[in-house]
Amino acid sequence: MVGYLFLAIAIISLAGFYAGRSKAQTSVGKLSELHSLPNFHGGFIAAWIGIPSIIVVLLWLLFQGTVIDNLLLSSLPADKVEGMDQAQLSLVLSEVRSVAAGNIFGDPEPHIIAAAERYNSWYSISRWSMVAVALAMCLIALLFTRSKISGRFRARHRVERIMDGIMVVCSVIAILTTFGIVVSLLVEALRFFDLVSPLEFFFGLNWEPQIAIRADQVTGGGAFGAIPVFIGTLQIAFLAMSVATPLGLFSAIYLTEYSGPRFRKAIKPVLEILAGIPTVVYGFFAVLVVAPSMREFGATIGLDIAPNSALAAGAVMGIMLIPFVSSLSDDAISSVPDAMRHGSYGLGATKGETIIKVLLPAALPGIMGGILLATSRAIGETMIVVMAAGIIATLTMNPLEPVTTVTVQIVTLLIGDTEFDNPKTLAAFALGLVLFVVTLMLNILAQRVVRKYRERYE
Repeated sequence: MVGYLFLAIAIISLAGFYAGRSKAQTSVGKLSELHSLPNFHGGFIAAWIGIPSIIVVLLWLLFQGTVIDNLLLSSLPADKVEGMDQAQLSLVLSEVRSVAAGNIFGDPEPHIIAAAERYNSWYSISRWSMVAVALAMCLIALLFTRSKISGRFRARHRVERIMDGIMVVCSVIAILTTFGIVVSLLVEALRFFDLVSPLEFFFGLNWEPQIAIRADQVTGGGAFGAIPVFIGTLQIAFLAMSVATPLGLFSAIYLTEYSGPRFRKAIKPVLEILAGIPTVVYGFFAVLVVAPSMREFGATIGLDIAPNSALAAGAVMGIMLIPFVSSLSDDAISSVPDAMRHGSYGLGATKGETIIKVLLPAALPGIMGGILLATSRAIGETMIVVMAAGIIATLTMNPLEPVTTVTVQIVTLLIGDTEFDNPKTLAAFALGLVLFVVTLMLNILAQRVVRKYRERYE
């Protein structure tokens, strides 16, 4: 029903747009007598119809469940819920909702069946009330705003204010979302550091987060030294960028400075297809093709390469990252003014000297942006590492051995039904906080490099 309601709001908004535009055109003798173009009059009506109605519907959906749950709890017999804690009350509500949906297991108690009937009734009333309120708001807004349309009505100013407000709200939402992510990571990470020493986490050399959840469970000792995880992340990211940076940069230089227009038009889309391939496909390619080939080649020259190795994961990840470096570097080099090229050639420089001494320094901000984007993707990649490098945290700098990364460990730690008061689960937030800080530092470093060279060449 919600989808149909949004469709109805969109239709009424569209009708209001055409109604406002039509009235604006007919309210004056000539179009030049209008203060604002007819489309602004229509946009003013459409905005006042659609935006408040959508906000009301979203708020209704946000609080509807909480209100109905509170009504259900207050309607249950006091002797049935007396002494229950919040978790037990949540189970009762879940049972009521299951019975209301027709998913009946066993023989529910009479008060549960009665509560399920009330739930369906209240939910239906709430749903139709939401529809009535939203449509009534649309019609009232249509009548009110249409009455304000006239030749001298400053519709353009009103529409611009509405658009400014929308952009401010979107910016505030983005800022609050970022702030919420940081706070949630920080709070849960501090809970982890209350249970595990930060010195052990940042300087420990053994990562075995498997600890006993029950008294009869046999697990590891629960070591949380994250150095092997950090080294594995940096190692795979370095290997990936060692492949992606030269190949991506050289391909961008060739496509912009050496290839013909027909060849560039055919090859660039093919190169960018690499960015659209799912990472699980790269993982299968690494496991089924790259890793066995590396192992066979290593055997012929006397090297013992593990079936899961950092080298296989880093090489395949580097292939995946080539379009990120290539596309942004291509755009950056292409945007360098031709006057700089011609000036270099006029001074007697060769094409190679022009590329190295003029084009690359001038395009360095864009190239750094591509490398930064690829580095962030390499640090945050999970699927290729899981399939090609493994999940065991091994303290080694040998790229021929299996390693793991921060993102892989975050996924591993959060799998299962462990509660969020366990060091094993909270360790994922500590790793996430470290990953966030590292990415932030990379952004700051890249911005400084970009600012330095942009001031020099612009």
